[in-house]
Amino acid sequence: MIKPDAVENGHIGAILEKINAAGFKIKAMVMTQLSRNDAQEFYAVHRERPFFGELVDYMTSGPIVAAILEKDNAVEDFRKLIGATNPEEAAEGTIRKLYAQSIAANAIHGSDSDDNARIEGDFFFSGRARY
Repeated sequence: MIKPDAVENGHIGAILEKINAAGFKIKAMVMTQLSRNDAQEFYAVHRERPFFGELVDYMTSGPIVAAILEKDNAVEDFRKLIGATNPEEAAEGTIRKLYAQSIAANAIHGSDSDDNARIEGDFFFSGRARY
């Protein structure tokens, strides 16, 4: 998912170019804006954390681009491509190093497991999220 800060700053094309250059195939893609309920549901795992409210506010602050990507070893390769959550710690050339503004406004989300990739893909492409 390309997050609101990267969308607002005009980085969609550059990020998609890096994704394609890394060998990923885009199988589905949508630009949408999350409602508060959708953001709360998507990030429910963080509900008890002190940053949850700020995360929901941020993720509803503007449009996002959600995509389903395909590649052998997709989750691990994508996590390497996006870089560390903190852009200051992200490796040179990673998406977060290039386009993230901060730990909170970190440009992009990537699933952390195949199971979560399926759950998150279903969230955006099964009709549950409101467009």
